[in-house]
Amino acid sequence: MPESTNQKITSVGIDIGTTTTQLVISQLTIENTASGTLVPRVEITDKEVIHRSRIYFTPLLDRDLINAVEVSKIVETEYKAAGLTPEMIDTGAVIITGETAKKENAKAIIDALAGFAGDFVVATAGANLEAIYAGKGSGAALYSAQRHQVTVNIDVGGGTSNYAMFHEGKAVDSSCLNVGGHLIEFERHGDRITYISEPAKIALKHTGQRLQPGERVTLPQLRPIVKAMAGCVVDVLKTSVHTELTKELLMTPPLQLAHPIRKVMISGGVADYVYALNGPTTMAEVTAFGDFGPLLGWELKVCLERDGFVLEKPAETVRATVIGTGTQSVNLSGSTIHLQENTLPIRNVMVISPFTSLIPETPQGIAEVIKNEILRLQVDHFEGIAAIAMKGPRTMSFANINILAQGLLLGMHDYLCKAKPLILVVEADCGKVLGQCINASANKPLELICIDQLEVDNCDYIDIGKPLMGGRVVPVVLKTLVFNR
Repeated sequence: MPESTNQKITSVGIDIGTTTTQLVISQLTIENTASGTLVPRVEITDKEVIHRSRIYFTPLLDRDLINAVEVSKIVETEYKAAGLTPEMIDTGAVIITGETAKKENAKAIIDALAGFAGDFVVATAGANLEAIYAGKGSGAALYSAQRHQVTVNIDVGGGTSNYAMFHEGKAVDSSCLNVGGHLIEFERHGDRITYISEPAKIALKHTGQRLQPGERVTLPQLRPIVKAMAGCVVDVLKTSVHTELTKELLMTPPLQLAHPIRKVMISGGVADYVYALNGPTTMAEVTAFGDFGPLLGWELKVCLERDGFVLEKPAETVRATVIGTGTQSVNLSGSTIHLQENTLPIRNVMVISPFTSLIPETPQGIAEVIKNEILRLQVDHFEGIAAIAMKGPRTMSFANINILAQGLLLGMHDYLCKAKPLILVVEADCGKVLGQCINASANKPLELICIDQLEVDNCDYIDIGKPLMGGRVVPVVLKTLVFNR
């Protein structure tokens, strides 16, 4: 589309989680808000949700394998309910989270939804990436930017509690705890246990309780185990010295707590019970959804308030966080490309933006930041292709660019061992020189794409087309995941 004009597109967002699946259809206005002489920057200038699905239970073939055919039927049903056909959908985003975030599921979903949108981004989000998505969707990221307060969003789902800390709108830390409302399953509105997960067994052991599938349980029997789990969720916010139970249930490194927490938001399946005036008083109320989610939400509220945390209700609690993708095509010059001819085009490359402030001054410092961000976002070296984004060196001297090149090679060493192309997106006008420095510093020939004068955000996606005009211009499609808030 012309870079000087905006464009309206219809986009679908699908959230597939451990317990629930939901869909949102939106009308997005996409615009390159930079002038023709500035770094291209795609922005969503307007968004309107035109259809929300009901919340479905995620269709599964077994405990963690999605029934992609049934997902496609959900999409088909909701398209009809919205009065739309697949031809009317321009783009889409599918975020697969929790226990279902597996590469086999992503491939099955891509195949099943091939005919349902013009261009789908399908992302399997590990725990920390899921936390960031949830915090953007709940409004915590925007809240931290507008109020200038460090805000932690905890997305408490069926199997996990995902933490994302936001400072001035940016995600600065994240973590994941194996606590969720569906870890023990019951007969709906009943008191008989039908399933106990491994994390729940760990918690039962620590509280000295013995519960078994098939047993009936009373509210006084259930409350101590749920209270212990809620205490672990709050424990992660308080200190780096955790209880033994918290240590066993942590699935990722804990929060670093480098910033004092001003506000806490809770999203996810139990959120409405955190902000309720009263907690459940009977087992029938606790097990309304076949689990203990309502009681976990209430006990979490009690623990947070007891320990002095200020609860802020998010703009969105249970509803889908991702509402689609905004896309825009730009043609970029000044790029360095050293690739086999058949490598391009490359589609759906996830952008990692590891430097939240200034780039470190040494190659070792640069490498450490990159490695930590790759670890935090759980980027799989064996699977997808990722791009590293940055503003560029603070000064444009050859020495600074050379230090950056060495740091990038050190930080991406494990990734490059898998024979992946090194893709860099630099906002500063230094693509050619940076690419040349990397090639000079590498101990073997690399497949390299270094694109400059382009601004992207963490967890955006890009498509890179075949070079045009004798390699002088590279067509790039920017794909920004669009959230409710």
